[in-house]
Order: sequence, then structure tokens, then C-alpha cells
Amino acid sequence: MAVKIKICGLMRAEDVATSAAAGAAYLGVVFAEGPRTVTMKLARELVAAASGVPVVGVFGRQTVEDILQIRESTGLSGAQLHGPHSQLDAQRLRAEGLEVWRVVRIAVPSDLDLLVPTMADSDAVLVEPRIPGALGGSGMSLDLAVAREARNRLAGHPMVLAGGLTPATVAEALAFIRPDIVDVSSGIERRPGLKDPDKILNFVEAVFAHSPIS
Repeated sequence: MAVKIKICGLMRAEDVATSAAAGAAYLGVVFAEGPRTVTMKLARELVAAASGVPVVGVFGRQTVEDILQIRESTGLSGAQLHGPHSQLDAQRLRAEGLEVWRVVRIAVPSDLDLLVPTMADSDAVLVEPRIPGALGGSGMSLDLAVAREARNRLAGHPMVLAGGLTPATVAEALAFIRPDIVDVSSGIERRPGLKDPDKILNFVEAVFAHSPIS
């Protein structure tokens, strides 16, 4: 089965349309702090341009109530939780019909111990490098051996791999780590929030060409 693709940090309707047409399974818009943060008005426009492809909101300090209000206003399909959200928060969001991705940010091997607890009440666990002052989109890659150990610990549960992926590097990551989903943002950009359509297509082609058969 082909590895699924999430293209994140989207800020333009044309990039959303390109990503959806190329075969992305998920699209991402950022409500956490950073250079790709969107307003609710822009998020509504991006969801409308997605042609039915699920759009996941990336959240930092927002509460469950905040996230649900944003979902009602924009039509998001999922929530990617980068902040101090609990298992109960994830449970509540899932009960409200959102697909929930819980995030584990890894800087040292002991951070791997956080993985198993996040499996509860999540539809997937996203693994990325922990970079001070950044909630994703930094362009930094997770060590392949550490990421592979994360995959082992998440056996039987969907794993999303994020951090530093590009059209040139994603094949090696797929072969070595075997994630279920890959999440890309800065690796297909001209500058933060401005995607390069050729890089989008090249990334999708690389993922589909190198997805493990089983």
C-alpha cells in the first residue's frame, strides 16, 4: 500500500489545489505560532479549495474549545496536537468527529518513551525532531536510527514522519523507517508558506515510486 502524504503549511489556494490534484491524502494549515500561521478566513478558503481532501489543523496552545470553534468556522477534518494536550483532550476531539494526530518531538533517545502513551486516543502519532522555538517546519531531519526505533515502538499504530523531508531524501526515509504517512512543508517551498509546484509533484512522485510494497 502506498505511503500517504500530508502537505502542510499551506497558505495559498493554488498550492492546495496542486497538492490535492497531485495525490496528497491530507493537507495541513497551521494555527500554531510561526511563519505559516493562517487566519480562520484564509483557512476557510483553503478548505474550500481542497476538493474534499481532508484538511488538518496544526495546533499549539489552543484549548479543545478553541479547536472545536475553529473546526466549526473552517471545516477542518482533523487536529494535529503540538501543544500540551492530554489524552482526555484527544479523546474529546475524536468524540466530536475530528481525526486526531498526537505529536512526539524527539531530541534525545529518552524522548522515545513518550511514544507509547500517545497511542491512546489518537488516530496517528506524528514523530518529528524537537527544535527549540519551532513547532515543525524547521527543515531539520530526525536521525534515521532514532526514527526507526520510533517506528518499532509504534508497531501496529499509524506513524507520521515529519522533519526535513524533501523530494531527494524521502526515498531513503521510506526504505529505512517505513512510516504510514509522510508530512512535508519546508522541503517543497520557495519560502515559508509559498510552495513550489514542481517540488510538490516531485515529492509525491518520489513517495509513490518508493513506497514499500508491504
